[in-house]
Amino acid sequence: MTDWIDLNADLGEGEAHDAEIMHYVTSCNIACGGHAGSTDSMITALSLAKLHHVAAGAHPSYPDREGFGRRDMDMSLAELEVALSAQISALKQIADQRAFPISHLKPHGALYNRAAKDRTLAVLLAQLTAKLLPDAKLVGPPGSALEATAQAAALPYVSEGFTDRAYLDDGSLVPRDQPGAVLETNAARTLQALAIATTQSVTSLNGETIPLRVQTLCLHGDSQGALSSARTIRAALDAAGIEVRAPQ
Repeated sequence: MTDWIDLNADLGEGEAHDAEIMHYVTSCNIACGGHAGSTDSMITALSLAKLHHVAAGAHPSYPDREGFGRRDMDMSLAELEVALSAQISALKQIADQRAFPISHLKPHGALYNRAAKDRTLAVLLAQLTAKLLPDAKLVGPPGSALEATAQAAALPYVSEGFTDRAYLDDGSLVPRDQPGAVLETNAARTLQALAIATTQSVTSLNGETIPLRVQTLCLHGDSQGALSSARTIRAALDAAGIEVRAPQ
């Protein structure tokens, strides 16, 4: 069993319960205009994070508000660099104005999934993190191209598991367009969170036990019942004697 684990949520995406979720998480990933988010929502999310002592991270994505950043986009690397730089810089400027640090960068949606396998994209994300957020960590899947790239660049990396998403036998997430991709109940999400935290493994959609060594657990803020899940997952982790805190 791990001694500690981080509980994070993707926030600032226009959902109504961000303020309540902040009571239960120790990190948050703030949408910064690519798939969702605006200046006002970034200000609100950062203010809430500061109030509740929650580590705040940038959550950039493909510039795809219509598809919520969950569609792979055919963009040149130069175009993508411009788009991501603008998103990250917008959040950092607001954070700097409030003297509140950006602790990490976690790509969103299709960008996250592609960077897990695409070394060229992983290098871009690592470079942008080092350049624009020099004191920040990079967050992504364990055993991925993103992790290997961060390690090669001596960039702090936080490996992530998901409480509300199903896994394939190879350790990747079940695509959202497939049945069973999202765990729908609090009970299922809580059981998966505890399994990952206590055994560093997860049961795949096919029933296989696969290793999943992670330092942070994600709950999607836009999942139905996210607030209730945040509450029950945090209570379960606390009851199991696992320290819930942001990576240091």
